[in-house]
Amino acid sequence: MFGSSIGNIFKITTWGESHGKAVGVVVDGCPAGLPLSEEDIQIFLNRRKPGQSPYATPRNEADEVEILSGVFEGKTTGTPISMLVWNKSARSSDYSEIAGYYRPGHADFTFDQKYGFRDYRGGGRSSARETIARVAAGAVASKFLTSLGIKLQAYTRSIGPITINEAAKDLSEIYQNPLNMPDAEAAAKAEALLKEMMAAKDSIGGTIDCEITGLPAGLGEPVFEKLDANLAKAMMSIGAVKGVEIGDGFLASLAYGSQNNDAFYMEEGHVSKRTNHSGGILGGMSDGSSVRLRVAIKPTPSIFQSQQTVNNRGEDIEIQIKGRHDPVIVPRAVVVVECMAAITVMDALLANMTSRMDRILKFYETL
Repeated sequence: MFGSSIGNIFKITTWGESHGKAVGVVVDGCPAGLPLSEEDIQIFLNRRKPGQSPYATPRNEADEVEILSGVFEGKTTGTPISMLVWNKSARSSDYSEIAGYYRPGHADFTFDQKYGFRDYRGGGRSSARETIARVAAGAVASKFLTSLGIKLQAYTRSIGPITINEAAKDLSEIYQNPLNMPDAEAAAKAEALLKEMMAAKDSIGGTIDCEITGLPAGLGEPVFEKLDANLAKAMMSIGAVKGVEIGDGFLASLAYGSQNNDAFYMEEGHVSKRTNHSGGILGGMSDGSSVRLRVAIKPTPSIFQSQQTVNNRGEDIEIQIKGRHDPVIVPRAVVVVECMAAITVMDALLANMTSRMDRILKFYETL
């Protein structure tokens, strides 16, 4: 299997399976001298770990990170940073019977068709548990970006049909409810809906918004390494994501050019925009305004209702999935979206250092 790495200069490679001994990541390309500790990583992992609300899987994992290499005396050394989290609460027996059939909405069938073999214990590499590695790497990227004054904020925009009121949005509220919604009223309604879904042995999806502020203009390349293209790839690599929008996204297809164009103007000697329909990216490059993206998350495919499927002998059968599953993926995916955005932006920043001869000369003149 290839394709477990992402990035060009800041590059991460994730490894491990849901019910293997551990999951982890190797981070390459991080500059030396960045202050970094396990506590920095743990803050992010605590935001995605299971068992923290009635709407998350009850799998009881501490998800405590260990940094194995790349950090010495509290700072990165410039060498690969290897991190792992042990799997301590895997119950593989919950999945023994699915070895013989394909769960609807999962990668069971496609894995068998591609490899002729699959790790059926919780989905193996296709499990959402793999995102632990992404979050650990994203914590490193976020620490780097914070040192440059760049901020990322992701939050739940909607659960099913319940969407936050933009006029009432309060980012401090994200950490006050288990759904990571910046609107207390919408969160309460969404919780009531989730209780109905759980009683019906069903699940539901939603959307996540992410905003990146403090980016300089010019990040990203104008053809195959566009910033928006790489952000979309990073988001779509998250197993539950089924759609990505930048800026106005699909709404732009309904607008006139006169409405969709962002007018430029001078503000305190700098070029600014009066609107941000583009989502902070023009021609694949950041334009200096905030980057706005939205992802659509599908309902959790593991539901406890009876479902129709096929076994590996080619017979139609009826199944009822067992195990421990989230009735909604969205809240725990918020930090994953934020971290994948951070990884993409950090890589773009490092690559951008090679784009202008005058800046290269200025850098080396100081040596």
